[in-house]
Amino acid sequence: MFGAGNQGRSGSRRARLRRAAALALVGAVLTGAAACGGDGAVDGDKGGKDARTDGKAPASTPADADADADADAEDAAESAASAGSAGSGESGTPGTSGTSGTSGGSGALSQRDLTALAFTDGEKIGKYTAGEFALGEPQGEDYTADPATCQPLVSLAKGATAFDPASEVHRNVDVAEEMVGTTVAVQLRSYNGGGAAGVMKALGAAGKACAGGFVENRAVAKGQYLKVEPVKAPDHGDEAQAYRFTILDVKGTLKLYEYLTVVRSGATTLSFRADILDTKDIGKVPEEVITAQWKKFEAASTR
Repeated sequence: MFGAGNQGRSGSRRARLRRAAALALVGAVLTGAAACGGDGAVDGDKGGKDARTDGKAPASTPADADADADADAEDAAESAASAGSAGSGESGTPGTSGTSGTSGGSGALSQRDLTALAFTDGEKIGKYTAGEFALGEPQGEDYTADPATCQPLVSLAKGATAFDPASEVHRNVDVAEEMVGTTVAVQLRSYNGGGAAGVMKALGAAGKACAGGFVENRAVAKGQYLKVEPVKAPDHGDEAQAYRFTILDVKGTLKLYEYLTVVRSGATTLSFRADILDTKDIGKVPEEVITAQWKKFEAASTR
């Protein structure tokens, strides 16, 4: 994501200007690094946090990974067709929670209903403030992974798996007064049939297959993920998964960290991707953000 959560939202003018200044500085670093790139280098451009490979190949070859991806997609499709199993991980598997085998639901929420379950523009969550993304969906269709089986770790946008969302809502959550701080992209997506369960199965397969790293492609730039690790997932919904990503910086020397948590409830997934414009390891997606969004979703969806 490399700072994709900082694409901007409506809020105080001062906060936007301070955030823009930070991104401009990071952008300047990217421009210089891209101009100086040589053979064997892979430069990243994810909103400011950039990455370059050190010449090492990903843990698995594209051919092997693509074969795995085909098998995973077939398995997930079978799972969705039966509208039964939710294959996000078996009981006791690190980085997962919930009950394996729970039905994925049969009908997607409408855009209007899903929006009503999401944070509103300007809503406060402790020290954080939610807002709409000014520049569209973060981690959109232009984000891809190599090998392809790792795609769900990069983005769950349309085309990321065999299951496209019928409706989706995106919110940016950050501390408006902080120029450089933790940002969280909160994304709600609802699916028809067993799509949500199929997405979770694809995500779980990617977490295992891509543990040794992969390359993320965005437009003409690339970023190197060094490691994918499962971390403790929240006990919400029918199932949940959480991951910690270690990413190489533009100079190939510093390590950056991102966190992804995805919760499924019936036919809907709630995704939380957290990062910071710094080398600091924030440790996890802020619990208050996950808890607040889950409570709002749960309360409204059970009325």
